[in-house]
This record gives sequence, C-alpha cells and structure tokens, in this order.
Amino acid sequence: MTEPHEGAGPGPGAAHFAVFPDREDAAAVARSFFTRPGTRTLPHPSGRPWLVGRWHDDEIVTARAGSASLALVGCCPLGTAELAVRAGRLRDLAHLDGLARTAAGSFHLVAALDGRLRVQGTASGLRLVFHTLVDGVRVAATRADVLAAALGAAPDPERIAVRLLWPVPHPLAEAPLWREVTAVGPQDALTVAADGRTARHTRWWTPPEPVRTLAEGAPAVREALAGAVDARTRQAGVVSCDLSGGLDSTSVCFLAARSPARVVANTWPGRDPADTDLHWARRAARHLPDAEHVVWDADASPLVYQDLLGIDDLLDEPTIGVMDRSRVLHHLPAMAERGSRLHLTGIGGDHVAWCSEAYYHRLLRTRPVFALRQLRGFRALWQWPLGATARALADTRPYGRWLADAGRGLRDPRPASVRTALGWGMPPRLFAWATPDAERAAARALREAAGGALPLHPDRGMHTDLDQIRSCTRIVRQWDAMAARAGVPMASPFLDDRVIEACLAVRPAERVTPWQYKPLLSAAMRGIVPEECLRRTDKAAASMDAADGLREHRGDLLALWEESRLERLGLVDGAALRRLAQRPAAPGLRDAILYSTIAAEVWLRGLPRATGRPAPVIP
Repeated sequence: MTEPHEGAGPGPGAAHFAVFPDREDAAAVARSFFTRPGTRTLPHPSGRPWLVGRWHDDEIVTARAGSASLALVGCCPLGTAELAVRAGRLRDLAHLDGLARTAAGSFHLVAALDGRLRVQGTASGLRLVFHTLVDGVRVAATRADVLAAALGAAPDPERIAVRLLWPVPHPLAEAPLWREVTAVGPQDALTVAADGRTARHTRWWTPPEPVRTLAEGAPAVREALAGAVDARTRQAGVVSCDLSGGLDSTSVCFLAARSPARVVANTWPGRDPADTDLHWARRAARHLPDAEHVVWDADASPLVYQDLLGIDDLLDEPTIGVMDRSRVLHHLPAMAERGSRLHLTGIGGDHVAWCSEAYYHRLLRTRPVFALRQLRGFRALWQWPLGATARALADTRPYGRWLADAGRGLRDPRPASVRTALGWGMPPRLFAWATPDAERAAARALREAAGGALPLHPDRGMHTDLDQIRSCTRIVRQWDAMAARAGVPMASPFLDDRVIEACLAVRPAERVTPWQYKPLLSAAMRGIVPEECLRRTDKAAASMDAADGLREHRGDLLALWEESRLERLGLVDGAALRRLAQRPAAPGLRDAILYSTIAAEVWLRGLPRATGRPAPVIP
C-alpha cells in the first residue's frame, strides 16, 4: 500500500503516522505503509516498527524506560528528560491520563507498555485517531484515508450523503467516510491489547464543571493562553501572527510579542467599506513597536470559492475549509520570505471565549429571575420574537428525540435563529439539489443514530459549546496540513485543551451576556492587551467577500458541477446545481447553504479511487 495521494513536504506541522503493535505479523503489515520517500520509522525496542509515517524532528519527543515507550507528536513543551522520568514510572497505561490532562500544547500521545498500546489525540478534536484491522492486525493512524487505502476500501455512499447535511450533527460528524474504519472520540484513548488485535476506547477527558466566577476564571484563562503561545514561541526566531483587529487575534499577537520571538503581524482589511478591522488593527499595532506590521491590499485578498478546481491537498474527509483555503494560505509564502517558522492565528476564540446562549435553557429553571432579565437583553440584541423564544425555552426534548425529529424534517425551512440558539443546535437540512436517494440515506442515518445517541453533555449549552469546538477543529485540522504544505505551519492556541478547559470552567452566565462582548477574554487579557483594544464590541462579517466570490467564481462553480462525482453517485441533481451556479445572486446562497455540497464534491475529486468510478445509487 502506498499513500493515497501526495502529502505535505518534510517541514514541521504536517505530521501523520500509523501505530503498530510489537508483533511479527504487525511488522509485515507495517512494511506496506507510507512507501513514499521521506517515510520515517520509530521502532519498538525489538526493532519492529512502532510508528511509521512522516514527522519533523521539531515535532516529536520520545523516551524509553524498561518496557515502557512514550512518544508525543505535535507541539509539547515537555523535554526528553522529563518524558523519560514519566516512562520510568509508568506501570499502567491508564496512568497517562495525568499527562494528557496537564501538559500544555497540542499533540498525539502514543505509548507502549508490556506489549500493549495506547494512542490518543486531543480533547479539542484537532488531533484525531482512527483504527482498523489490517490482515488481522489492529492498526491505528492519525488519518482515516491511510487506513482505508491499506484495506483497499471505497467511501460509503450513505456516509457521503450524510456529509451533504447542513450542518452534520453529532455523532454523525465523527464517522469516517469508510465503514471499515473506526474513529476514536476526542474524549477517548484507544487501547490495543497484547494480542495486537483487541481494541477498546477508554475515556480520559471530561469537560470541567462551569463553577468558577469570571474573577476566578480570568487568571486561569490568561495563564493557559499564555502557556499555549509560549509553547510555540519559546524557540525564538520569527513568528507571524494574524492581527485582524478582533480581540482573539490581538490577544495572541500581544502574547507572542512578549516572547523571545520576533513578531510579524498580518492584517487583511475587508472589502466592505463598513469593515473596521483595519482601524482596530492599526490601533493595536501602535502598541507593538518591535513587531513588523504588514497590511495587505484588500482588493488582492482571495475571495471565498477561489481555486476550488485546483485543490490537491491530502484530505481524509470533506471540509468546508476548502471554501476559504486560498484566503488562509495566500500570505504564507510572503511570511516564509520574512523568515517566519510558524503562523499563529486567533481561530477558536469565538468558540471558547464566548459560549452558547443555550445555557439559559437550564438557567431559566435554576435562576429564573436572572435568566429572564438576560433573555430580554438577548431578544433585543438578536431580534428574537417573543413567541419563538418562549417555544424554544419550553422545548425539553432529549437529544435522541431531537435528532430523530431532525431526520423527519430535512426539507423543512430553516428554523428561526432563536430555536437554534436555545436548543441542541441547528437542525440539519438538505437543499433542493439533493436527490431523494440522498434524503433517504441521510434520514436513515439520523434515525439509526438517534436510537442510541447521547449528547456531548447533558446541559445543552455545554453540548453546543463542545460541538462547535469540534466542528471548528475539524476545519482547522485540514487547514493546518494545507499551511504546512504551503511552507509555514499554522497554530491556533485557543484550541489547545488547557485553554478550552480554562474557558469552559467559567460560569456561562458570566461568559455569555447580552451586555458585554467576550467579557472573559477581556478580563483575562487586561494588563497584556491595551485598554483601548479591549473596548471593541463588534466583529467583521466578511459578507461582501463571500458575495463577491460567488459572482467572480461562478464559472468555477459551473465547472465543478460538470461531470459531478456526487451526481454520479446519485446524490445531487447536477442540472439544478449548474443552473444555480449561473445565478450567484439567488436568495439564500449568501447563507452558505452550498458549502457542504461543495466540500463533498471537492473531496471526491481528490480521491483517486472515486475519480471516474461511479458508485451504485443508494437503494
């Protein structure tokens, strides 16, 4: 087996690998993995392959002591000596929970002890783990497509149909596109028994109870975010950062400026004349005298939908991140010319520093007077109708029932925003171009999932927060690989587990309020970010960039639907999509309803096994 298509170059930031038991039959299987030049092997003490894949020396730390071996792959400030001490003390793989719950950074943790294996990613979902049986051997990997290629498996049409949903709800979003491959939930670790075959998932992470006051939680958030930035900047050199003018990227930029690294700050002004990002970015830059501030030409900024036909990145699942790929990567070559070894973003701040209004569904029942006062503010802020708000608050359906009901209403009009904000999330929808076959397949998957589905947390607010974090990391996971391939790896400190935990531990009533924008992050960054920068209370929407992208790239969209792979599978009406591409101003298109369909089409075009091979229509 070879890698299914070209991967990233040898630089840091694009590590991917498979993990094998210490057995002779596993060694035979391992020899068929990652046969392209640049493949690396980390052996067991026996000499048999343990990790096989691609990584840079800067993103792996290993240690051995007795029968224990440990490897951390990614960003982790632990050194070899400290890891060796932990390996020497290791008597049970379950004891690694402590390391996983306390170390800063973002990394895969792999361990071997007395013939057994443990493999895990991050609670955020940014680093994932998958596994399958290959010739009777349990193989784990950080990419689902690597395992599918080893099996010669083809994507399952029903699971592709599910990815046409907007959005894809938990738990369907976590399912690999190949039925033969199993995903390990971000909260779980994979353990492989000494027989090299038996596998189980054990929970290592649970979200913190949100009991801290804002005053108690802000110092913890500051410490966690500073630690996340420090883990990336302590090596000095040149580090580039986004400086959009928003609070998230501004916070990361000022923390990076306190490090030994030299900072190059990047600002992309929006095309909308009402966009105030540049104004706020320049105000922030005035307080960063040692940083270089690069302001890009707004008209030179790539638009949404640009270069969709040229995407050739290694993707193991469809991602709506392809929509903004050109925008995300455009400035990285220029940063490389300035010597940047890493690009820091503020992505994730919206997902952790703010939180879901759905917490007020519970707060209304536990603190009714307070909740009603806050809900009046939210109604005014978001223009929620009184009747729809009351109905959303009265909805007490458990998650499984909500999921089943969603499967029966896939063609319904999109619900009012208050129903989404105060419920379990946005109910998934299919749009006019999805075929009846696609609808039946997606509805069946939702129905089957609803039978045993549990929310990510009993509180619908915490469930929504965790679901949104995971949705974000699944996009960023692919962007990170794209950025590494472009020459400058990318990192998003807000999505480190320690930062997420610190934010989730703060009472939701103080984290989300109609009266103040991101009060937790503002309090955490006071004394680091200048007061004038903390006073911003809005966020740019970039809606003009998306609308311009639809108009300017309608030819590419039309070409995308010519000989559509989704149409060959019987999942979309290609003619309807081609007609829609000729009407970029059609009502509704500005609401991103095309994104999931484009993501699935682009992904299928990147799969050699799918290209030119029609799959059977779903019965």
